[in-house]
Amino acid sequence: MKKLLMIPAAMLLGTAAAAPKISAQSIIVNPAQPDLSVSVRVDKDTTGNANPTYRVGENIRISTSVNRDAYVYLFNVDANGNVDQILPNQLGGESNFVKANTVRIFPAPGDNFTFTVGNDTGLNKVLALASLTPLNLDQLSSFKTQQDQFATVNARGQQQLAQALSIVVNPLPQNSWVSDTAFFTVVGQTPVQTGSLFVGTNVANATVILNGQRLGGANVTFSNIRPGTYPVRVQAPGYRDYTTTLTIRAGSTTNLNVEFSQVVVTTPAPAPVQNQFTIALRSPVNGARVFVDGQEVGTIRNGGLNVTVSRGSHEILLLAPGYRTFSNVYDVQRSGQITITPTR
Repeated sequence: MKKLLMIPAAMLLGTAAAAPKISAQSIIVNPAQPDLSVSVRVDKDTTGNANPTYRVGENIRISTSVNRDAYVYLFNVDANGNVDQILPNQLGGESNFVKANTVRIFPAPGDNFTFTVGNDTGLNKVLALASLTPLNLDQLSSFKTQQDQFATVNARGQQQLAQALSIVVNPLPQNSWVSDTAFFTVVGQTPVQTGSLFVGTNVANATVILNGQRLGGANVTFSNIRPGTYPVRVQAPGYRDYTTTLTIRAGSTTNLNVEFSQVVVTTPAPAPVQNQFTIALRSPVNGARVFVDGQEVGTIRNGGLNVTVSRGSHEILLLAPGYRTFSNVYDVQRSGQITITPTR
């Protein structure tokens, strides 16, 4: 990708009467009127008479045409005097030979590169120089390596470029070359318009979250928000979150007032039971009633009953018809199993 910022105004060059001339509206002008003609245009001005505007970073296309088969050389000089050679270049072996009455566009549709307007704002020019024979630009520009797509230009500014080109074309017959210049102006990018958001609440320590991003505390105006529609969440300790969707508009402040009223009632989790153990009572006497510390806790079924007791000593008693009452005290320190076999 080549960044373009093109050619400023008039130059001075002291030469003989037959030498190329410099004018306020061009860079280099043939003193004669050859039957060869060339035109150069930028894509926002097909007439060549206007001065269209391009923004920094915007793509630009440059076109040229000749009335006779010719070699066309394209240069641009930006508002700060930086010179770029657009054609010839080494982008896919791009040739600068242009057939008569055809239009060449750079970059052409389908090319895998673009010309992008650079950062230097102001009046720019792009120069087309057409010649019936190839020109030797070795003293003006060169490709430093085979990998360079564009040539490095030694001249800086409009005057140096004009002087260098005058030397190149001066030995040529005046009817064998001609030039043309196009203008355009580079301006800065339009700044992104933003909006603001004010969130007011009736409680302290509220937090504002916009589109999943925490903005900060409430009762504050947040600025530099891109226009758009966003989800909003406002949180406050002890209250249910407030959620909504709102639209931020450029150049204005969106107001959101949140009245918290519904308190979140939280039930404390029950304290974990400490030192509780499960004792599996095993007995062959189904139907026997089981008492722990004088409280009946259940009946033996299918040879067993599980009871829960705390750490320490507990009296366990079994009553069953036809059997002697069983009673014993156990010191419980962990969960386990107790087998009880009453006697008749």
